[in-house]
Amino acid sequence: MASLHHSNRGSRSNTCTRTHCVAALALVVSTVLITRTFDHYMGSCSSFHLNSLSNADIRSGPDEVLGFSRYSSSKNRSNFKVYVYDEHEIGELRLLLYGRDGKISADNCAKGQWGTQVKLHRMFLQSAVRTRRKEEADFFFVPSYVKCVRMMGGLNDKEINETYVKVLSQMPYFRLSGGRNHIFVFPSGAGAHLFKSWATYINRSIILTPEGDRTDKRDSSAFNTWKDIIIPGNVEDGMTFQKPKLVDPLPLSKRKYLANYLGRAQGKAGRLQLIDLAKRFPDKMECPELKFSGPDKLGRTEYFQHLRNAKFCLAPRGESSWTLRFYESFFVECVPVLLSDQVELPFQDVVDYTQISIKWPSSRIGIQLLDYLESIPDKAIEEMISKGRRVRCIFVYASESESCSAFNGILRELEKKVRQFHQSAETFWLHNGSIVNRDLLLFSKWSSPLPFP
Repeated sequence: MASLHHSNRGSRSNTCTRTHCVAALALVVSTVLITRTFDHYMGSCSSFHLNSLSNADIRSGPDEVLGFSRYSSSKNRSNFKVYVYDEHEIGELRLLLYGRDGKISADNCAKGQWGTQVKLHRMFLQSAVRTRRKEEADFFFVPSYVKCVRMMGGLNDKEINETYVKVLSQMPYFRLSGGRNHIFVFPSGAGAHLFKSWATYINRSIILTPEGDRTDKRDSSAFNTWKDIIIPGNVEDGMTFQKPKLVDPLPLSKRKYLANYLGRAQGKAGRLQLIDLAKRFPDKMECPELKFSGPDKLGRTEYFQHLRNAKFCLAPRGESSWTLRFYESFFVECVPVLLSDQVELPFQDVVDYTQISIKWPSSRIGIQLLDYLESIPDKAIEEMISKGRRVRCIFVYASESESCSAFNGILRELEKKVRQFHQSAETFWLHNGSIVNRDLLLFSKWSSPLPFP
């Protein structure tokens, strides 16, 4: 009986083992199949192939990738206030607006790629966030058309520098915060370097500029990612507001060129390479000689007519890393191709630029670039253009009432910078909350001008 019992246990044990073996084998086979399938899928997604980059199937819907519904629905700006300095409040401020002779016109300065300095001033004056009481302001806007004034001979570099210092010395609230809550607009590639002593006086202030890098000609960039705000360049009103527009986009099938570059050489390596590339492949790329004076001067309408005649608009760096051509491209509906390695782009919290543009290494400008662009199917190009059409409103300096505009994007960025408390090396406070200077003089009794330490 014992022997029989032992035999039965052995038989059951063998049967169980065979069953386990079969099950284990099945599990191994299924695991291998699943793993291979997963590896194949992941490999096709993660491998870098130029052709796969143009595959429209890997792109999500525009609302998801652009985060635009989230941006457009954010309209409440009542939780912070901006004080705008008046031109009559500080005598020297008028010099930064109209020049030494007072003859520079704000309307003239509002035109062209540096018009943001005027447009933003006017928008803050009309904005719901504006306050006329300094004591309740979270931010202080310092108006200046200094780039335009300089270009039109209204002030030279030395005069600009001296004038800024005099203006700042008459702003007690600037001294109260060390300038941290004061906003300055510098609309060109020079950025804050237009004010030669910026590093001494406004290195803690908020700079609004399209330029995020100026290290090519300076020891350091005036742009600081953590405090400053990149803004779009000022696109011609005739392409953003005017109806009808200066020119309308062409259907993709009607465009003559694969790519174009509209700009001067300026002795820059990347631009010279593009001009040479256009000469070698005139059937694929257009690079007309631009004349800005004389009988053959290229007008704004003609400029945009050229720009719209290609599928891709090439945007290399020039004197600095930012380029207005990048923003203009969206309004003629060609895909912008950035050829500027250090460029900074605005509103990255709501715009995914990989879905509406291409950034290509400036060290690889040549036939490889044209081959890559030529490999992208029209379907993928159309999709990028469509998404760009949806997001381009954020590059337009429209009124605050528009749910989508550059100004609302700037307000949104400022909202993140609101502070409950400001201090500087010149401010001290007492047990009752009084703010005093190092001579224990109450802030309310500080009088201008305040000499800098």
